Formats: sequence, C-alpha cells, structure tokens
Amino acid sequence: MDRWLGWARRCRIPAFTKLARSVTRFRDVILNAIAHRLSNSRIESVNAKIRLITRIAYGFKNVDALIAMAMLSLGGHHPALPGRN
Repeated sequence: MDRWLGWARRCRIPAFTKLARSVTRFRDVILNAIAHRLSNSRIESVNAKIRLITRIAYGFKNVDALIAMAMLSLGGHHPALPGRN
C-alpha cells in the first residue's frame, strides 16, 4: 500500500492524487476496519429500509402505523397471516 500511495501522490491524474490524500488521511481507520472486519454497512442498510418504509407510509393518518410497519419489516417477527399457511 505504501508503494501505491507514493505512486498515486506523484501521479498527475487528479482522481488518483485525491484518492491518495483520502487514504493517507484515513489510513488508521481503514486498517482497523480491515483488521477487525467491522463496517457500518448493516446500519446503512437499515437506514435505507426505514427511508423506503417512510415513503411507502406517506398517506398514513398517524405515525403509529409507520412505526408498526417498520417493526414488522425490520423486527424479525413473521406473524402468521389469517387465511395463509
């Protein structure tokens, strides 16, 4: 990675020099994320699903229906629906 960063800093392609600056600035965070296998992808996924549910629930009369829809979609519960097996 050090060799690539050195090359990217000297490169005349603006996108590579900008990327090299970003990687250098966040190097410790990037290496920690790789070493510990952590990311915020699951949280971002839930946030995107909540935004989608909010758009779907635009016409609901109160916020309780939106909360119930979010809990059903994201809560992990799968209740049996009447008339379905």
